[in-house]
Parts: sequence; C-alpha cells; structure tokens
Amino acid sequence: MSASQSNRARGLATRLTHAGRKPEDFHGFVNPPVVHASTVLFPDCATMLSGGQTYHYARRGNPTTDALEEALAELEGAAGVRLAASGLNAVSVALLSCLSSGDHVLITDSAYGPTRHFAETTLKRLGIAVDYYDPAVGAGIEALFRPNTRAVMTEAPGSLTFEMQDIPAIAEVAHARDALVVMDNTWATPCFFDAIGHGVDLSVQAGTKYLIGHSDAMLGTVAASERAWPGLKETHGALGMHVGPDDVYLALRGLRTLEVRLRRHMENALEIARWLEERPEVARVRHPGLESDPGHAIWKRDFAGACGLFAFDFVDSVSEAQSHAFLDALELFGLGYSWGGFESLAIPVRLKGARTATPMPTGGPSVRLHIGLEDTADIRADLEAGFAALKG
Repeated sequence: MSASQSNRARGLATRLTHAGRKPEDFHGFVNPPVVHASTVLFPDCATMLSGGQTYHYARRGNPTTDALEEALAELEGAAGVRLAASGLNAVSVALLSCLSSGDHVLITDSAYGPTRHFAETTLKRLGIAVDYYDPAVGAGIEALFRPNTRAVMTEAPGSLTFEMQDIPAIAEVAHARDALVVMDNTWATPCFFDAIGHGVDLSVQAGTKYLIGHSDAMLGTVAASERAWPGLKETHGALGMHVGPDDVYLALRGLRTLEVRLRRHMENALEIARWLEERPEVARVRHPGLESDPGHAIWKRDFAGACGLFAFDFVDSVSEAQSHAFLDALELFGLGYSWGGFESLAIPVRLKGARTATPMPTGGPSVRLHIGLEDTADIRADLEAGFAALKG
C-alpha cells in the first residue's frame, strides 16, 4: 500500500493534519516553505533538455503549490489536482478541459450565477451549446442528452436556493453516454461529500471559502478522476494558470483546521436554522440538513455533514423593503457576497433572470445566511434585532 493510500484509510482529521507535509524534505520544518520563484536553473544543458528535472519553470509548479495539490488529491481521492485563481476560475478551467466547439453541456438551473454567466458568454461564443436542467431531475436527465453532450455541470446544494441533486444517478447516466460530470462541491467540501467517489469527474472548490477559511485570500481548486485528469492537466497548462505562493500557503494553513471549523459551522448553522423554522416571520428554511427540507433524504444518504450556508424565505406579508430593514439592522452579520470565513454574513437573495428550466421561487423575500463561529446566543440575539426592525 502506498503512503497516499495508507493516509486515505485514516480518519479525516488525521489526513487533513498530515497531507501534503514532508518535513524531512525541508530540514524538519513542520510546514512546507513559501517559495517565491519564477526562473528555475539547470546544472547543465543535458539536464535542461532532458526534461528530467523536477521543476522547469515556476508557472508549472513549485514546492508550495505541489504541497497543496498533493494534499487535496489525497483528500479528494483524485488522480490529480490543479489550482486556480478563484472558484469561478476553477469552474471555467474544468469546463474548458472537457468541452470543445460543437459540443453540448447540461448545467443545473440552480448553478452559481457567475457559472451561468460564463456559460452564456464564453462557452456560447466558443460554439458550445448550453441547456439548463431541473436540479431534481436525477436519472431523468437522460432525456436531455444529445449525441454531442460532453459534460454535465452539477452543484449540490445550489448556492442560493439549496436544492439537492442525485449526483450518483446523474453520473451513471452521463458515463453511459461518455460524458464527464463536473461538480461545484464548495458547500460540502471533500470533507462532507466524496464527489469523485460518487461519480464526479471534475470536483471544483472555491478555496476562497472554507479551505482558506479566514476571508483573506482567493483560490480555486479542481480535482480530477483518472479519466478527466489528462484534459485538466493539459488545459490548465495551456492557459498559463498559476496561483501566488502566499495564497497557496494560506490554503495549506487553513487545510489543517478545516474539519474542526466545518463541524462548528455545521452545528451553529443547524441550531440557527431550527430556531428560524419556529419564527412566525419565516415561511421556509432552505437547508438540506433539516428533516423538513425536500432534499434531506439525498443529503442524509450521500453527505457526511453540512456547512454554515443556508437561506430562509420570509412569509408573504413581508415586503422587500422590510427584508432590507432586517438586514440593515444586523450587527454581527456583515453584508457580503462571500462565505466560508469565520464570520457570519448575510445577503438578500436576488434570482431575477436566474432560472430558465424551472419556475422562479414564489413567496416572500429570501435571505441567505452564512453562520460563522460566533456564539449562537449572540447570533440569535442579532437576528432577533433584525426581526424587530421588520415592525419598525
């Protein structure tokens, strides 16, 4: 058994603590060094031309980037991992690695907005046909395949409306049709959803979120199955993609505490979500970890946990202006578009123009919350102040 296979048999927290670290290679220092470099020198012409030296040019990697890619490959059970400048950058390189002009791609109707924008602009400009599907379609996605369908873009749960997807069923259909499955797995991370083990070929994370975990750097990651790895490796290299070593180091640092942070985010979020379900101002809480959620059975079957991100809908009698008053009254919750850091965040959910294959959600205004690592009593008190502002 290889060292990587041995590590993958160990517990999650143990793997996160040790993956990608080789102190013996760096004079015994616990953490990999931050290597700032561009040029790599060769001892002689024969070595330069042979291609046998480990590093040739820093754009193609250095000890810092290698450490993170190796750690994530182990965590994801992947053939290989490549880094990107952001989550959207990771989505784009994943899709470009498996699509060509004349191909067709199916994308979940609940996809991250910028993913949809990339599809509607860049992919269509390159002559790639795009269709959207109901996230609840499951094995029924077979009816949407064309002879030229080469990929299915999934996201579970959706980052605004939180519908779950039956990833194994979709993957079985896609693979029978010789198509690859791409998944945005930022919400669960590989800690709580084994994307590649459930049939995903290209597992994407916005490392900006939980991997880094401190709201101070941008990063994207793509982990590939054996089948998808050659295309990802070639496309990533051809595009000249590279992430600065300082940001990579912050991701390596965040990786060590990822499991313990995620569990605290999950516990806090489920407590607040259950509390919100009892509020008279709330019509529905959108969190697949709740027994009341339509996607709960799939979440319970396939996922090992949840994170801190979910949404809730106000009752019909609450106006959009009142929902904004609720948000403006919050003090612990920052108003910010990102999530996954240690702090709580909130945004109004805006879905205008974001659905084509499924009906737009109806009812009162919706708010997305990221529950941070604060004490839940203080989080509840802050939300109470927001609800009080509805009546003002």
